[in-house]
Amino acid sequence: MVELDRRQRVTLIWAGLAVVLAGFEGSILILALPAIARDFHAGTPALSALGSILAIGTLGAVPLAMLADRFGRRRLIAIGVAGFSLVNFASAFVPSLAGLAFLRLFAVCFEVLVVGVATALVVEEAPTRSRGQAVSVLALLSGVGTGISVIAYPILAPNWRLLFFVSGVGLLAAPLIWWLLPEGKTWQGVRVTGSALRLLMQAPWRPRVLLLAAMFALLAVLLEPAGLLYTVYASAVLRWSPTEISVLIVVSGIAGAVSYLAGGYLTDRFGRRGPAIGLTIATAAASSLSFATGTVGFFAGNVLWSGFSSASTPVFGAWSGELFPTRARATAEAAIALAGAIGSIAGLQAVGLLSTSTGLGGAIELGGVAAVGGALLLFLLPETKQQPLPE
Repeated sequence: MVELDRRQRVTLIWAGLAVVLAGFEGSILILALPAIARDFHAGTPALSALGSILAIGTLGAVPLAMLADRFGRRRLIAIGVAGFSLVNFASAFVPSLAGLAFLRLFAVCFEVLVVGVATALVVEEAPTRSRGQAVSVLALLSGVGTGISVIAYPILAPNWRLLFFVSGVGLLAAPLIWWLLPEGKTWQGVRVTGSALRLLMQAPWRPRVLLLAAMFALLAVLLEPAGLLYTVYASAVLRWSPTEISVLIVVSGIAGAVSYLAGGYLTDRFGRRGPAIGLTIATAAASSLSFATGTVGFFAGNVLWSGFSSASTPVFGAWSGELFPTRARATAEAAIALAGAIGSIAGLQAVGLLSTSTGLGGAIELGGVAAVGGALLLFLLPETKQQPLPE
């Protein structure tokens, strides 16, 4: 288990609260998507377009993350929590799918910002030998946020607007995070000079950014359509009820929670590169399996997919933090997320076009080839286990 001093514990508590809120509010759309689609009479092409619009929101996280590298982590995390909570609260009152897409565009921007900056902060402040485990705790807390919406939605279904309404609680939490989250000592100990983005375009950071960005873009070609539309697939193709879908999500969530902690232990013991490659390939295989079989395969594939993907989260969280300098770490996290958004758009548009001929499941499966190709790029990145963070 991670051994933390008082300042590190306080940092994890308040950064953890931020990602709990991000996990809760960010998961509402996916859980409620079948009901939203029915309310707004939206088919697969319209939902794919919705997902593409939301992915564009990641673009706004990049300049905000640059501010986090220049002015500190604490304030940007608090601003991000206030931002996505306000926008999600307003989403409870939208009259159309276009209105929901417009508001969620801004929510995604702030959610990506908070997760990226909180991850950078925890990597910077955690003990060197336990960075993976510290990130795994943060990832677990994000899963707790998702779990709250998973438990609440079957009770409220199909009244998805109520969950967005509850999102306003983040507006109460944001000032507390501003006041009580300590600023990172690592960031305070670095002299910030020049543009973070310009720094990342210099050697040796540029090839690292490009390789990791390409990998996440290719992986997103598969995982974004699969993650956004799996509840629609379960509802429309397999004819599952909201309760049955929630049971799957709960079981997958339990597997994911255990895997978060296992992944943190795994990466602190065996390094970053090997586990990252193996878990990424396993994630691609399991998610493709989910849509290639019937009910039993869909259930088993989702549980495995959740387990492998969750285990990889602390691996990549620690690795990406160690690959980049403190002066540009939050910007690097946002830039990689932006590359993933580009892959998401490509994958969603491909599914929207191909689903009419191959079916929804078949269209999603085709993204598995891109995901495996992305995993192979990781061989080109250096191992960074327990190395000092670059300044």
